Amino acid sequence: QVQLVESGGGLVQPGGSLRLSCAASGSIFSSYSMGWYRQAPGKQRELVAIITNGGRTNYRESVKGRFTISRDNAKNTVYLQMNSLKPEDTAVYSCNAERYGVGYWGQGTQVTVSS
Repeated sequence: QVQLVESGGGLVQPGGSLRLSCAASGSIFSSYSMGWYRQAPGKQRELVAIITNGGRTNYRESVKGRFTISRDNAKNTVYLQMNSLKPEDTAVYSCNAERYGVGYWGQGTQVTVSS
């Protein structure tokens, strides 16, 4: 099993930046694909970015060029650097770890973009 703990959320003004972290424990972190998802009130959860165990990345179109996902296998941590934040980025951001079709979730961290 994998335990995931997110941190780094908060309130930021439009155009600002935040870096989310997701610390993993309990299994071989480097073998997992890691993803960041978000869910805004009244909306379905959506994939924001993913990084495979080989380091390949993919992003949803609306965050390309603004968000960067990265991982540090030595620290068992995945990051989401978010720049040029917009009000529509407001959501609960959750970390996901997946391997062989089995996924684990963190509890989520709130990101609010507002002036």
